[in-house]
Amino acid sequence: MLLNSYSYALLFLAAGTVFVLAAFVTSWILRPSKPTKEKITPYECGEFTTGTSFVQYNVRYYIFALIFVVFDVEVAFLLPWAVIFKDCGAWAFLEAAVFIFILLVGLFYALKKKALEWV
Repeated sequence: MLLNSYSYALLFLAAGTVFVLAAFVTSWILRPSKPTKEKITPYECGEFTTGTSFVQYNVRYYIFALIFVVFDVEVAFLLPWAVIFKDCGAWAFLEAAVFIFILLVGLFYALKKKALEWV
């Protein structure tokens, strides 16, 4: 039976899914499930929490981290382009200029919304 390239991809996807599900089911069947007082006690720092352990963080920290990740990934896209810049020609330069312009628009928008202020 001859399979085309999509069939191979679906076959590997199915095999991977079966493998992951089998690992979860096997660990669920084999795990011991007898909670005791010692198993429930804190073990990393040895300190019991006082009050509620829920802490609400300011959303600015998450936005700051997301903006960092976005610009970090975009730099990862620009690095291979910069390595072969001489071989690409004027059309690649124009595309990169548009890409960098879009980055700058996003950066100025983040600055305008004061998303990069830490305090």
